[in-house]
Amino acid sequence: MTDRRPLFLERSSYRQRRLGDAARMLPVFGGVLMMLPAIWQRGEAEGAPATSSAMIYVFGGWVALSVAAFVLARWLDPSVTEPSGDAAGSTRGR
Repeated sequence: MTDRRPLFLERSSYRQRRLGDAARMLPVFGGVLMMLPAIWQRGEAEGAPATSSAMIYVFGGWVALSVAAFVLARWLDPSVTEPSGDAAGSTRGR
């Protein structure tokens, strides 16, 4: 039989991996967040946001994404989230 690994990960390792997943999803979330103004109503339609409101939204979202990336980067431990240099097909930790 093959070498069986334990089913459970340490709590800190598990959290580090989830933080890494969140860091990988941040650009996707940011792309969706930045595309929202493109589907807003335009022109003089009633209830349409002004261009200044859209610009405040875009730059506010940019600042929020930058802060989120900074916080995630500070919390991440590189030794847990980076590959260890094993073979590319390795399934270490899974």
